[in-house]
Amino acid sequence: MKRLVLLGSTGSIGTQTLSVLDHLAEEWEVVGLSAHTNIDLLEKQAHRYQPTYLAVMNETLAKELEYRLTDLPVQVLTGMEGINYLAGEVAADLVINALVGAVGLKPTITALKAGHRLGLANKESLVIGGEIVQEYLAQILPIDSEHNAIFQVLAGHNRLDVQNIILTASGGPFRTLPLEEFDRITVADALHHPNWEMGGKITIDSATLMNKGLEVIEAHWLFKQPYQKIKVIVHPESIIHSMVEFIDRSIMAELGVADMRIPIQYVLTYPERKKSPAGRLDLLQFGQLNFQEPDLKRFPALRLAYQAGQAGGTMPVVLNAANEIAVAAFLQQKIPFRVIPALIEKVLERHNNKSRPGLGEILQADRWARDETEEVMS
Repeated sequence: MKRLVLLGSTGSIGTQTLSVLDHLAEEWEVVGLSAHTNIDLLEKQAHRYQPTYLAVMNETLAKELEYRLTDLPVQVLTGMEGINYLAGEVAADLVINALVGAVGLKPTITALKAGHRLGLANKESLVIGGEIVQEYLAQILPIDSEHNAIFQVLAGHNRLDVQNIILTASGGPFRTLPLEEFDRITVADALHHPNWEMGGKITIDSATLMNKGLEVIEAHWLFKQPYQKIKVIVHPESIIHSMVEFIDRSIMAELGVADMRIPIQYVLTYPERKKSPAGRLDLLQFGQLNFQEPDLKRFPALRLAYQAGQAGGTMPVVLNAANEIAVAAFLQQKIPFRVIPALIEKVLERHNNKSRPGLGEILQADRWARDETEEVMS
């Protein structure tokens, strides 16, 4: 019986991970779960999976959950200390980091330093902490569909044989929307992704193409490739999850239905493959696959991500933090959709970049960018 710690168990990736565990039956024991504030769902998960540890960010909610679970032999931990304890101190065969945002960096570093194998769905860990995390790459299994696809394609290949990594993007809900209509985009419009079921923040990032920009930076660190070898193409059908072009001009791709349970299960069963609860891809149903150049005028966030990644240092930290604040403001209807990338660009222009940052400098740049974004919005 293998032991799993799942950070962010009540989010989209977390709940789908538990769904896959149900399919894999008796292979895994859940020893730790964490949530931000959704203790109602975490309480149900605790009864279903009987973990030894739970962690909740908010202390008041943690005490409430502890009161509710007096019938279970479970220890309820609090805050980042509790989450880091789950990541590093609890004996586990796999830690899955499905936390959303920069908050995921410390647990990633904690798990890796403890020698755990890490299933990584928290892309911000590499976007803002790539300088630190890169020395532990052998322990990381990527969960993002695009990076999981590249990970599979590169198996058995030398990274020096890579000509280009090709990340595919659906183009989101506004791929064909005229630019003059962007001012009328509502939160509901932006949350309606054409292909994938995801959490709110990542869905907005997909609508701006910032998600693809963050994935470019993530791919740079994960696969040790320069930015000029990391390309993005729009593929509206989301059938090809990503591709690798090799120096002999061969292009290899991973295809499948748009279902996150496929890459999640691959991480859980790696290096083996097992039958999946996901649907089967019927290529005849689709008939043809389409590819387009990303429109950087329509989606400037992708351009900003490339620029921040190539600048390096603390620029990706500022990009990510400004984006998190801007997306939250849009979801709260404080700013229009079109302002998200413009706001990020202003904050990037104000930042004094610091090269080769340590953890303290990363966290300092993160705090500065959040405060600066709020100030620019006010």
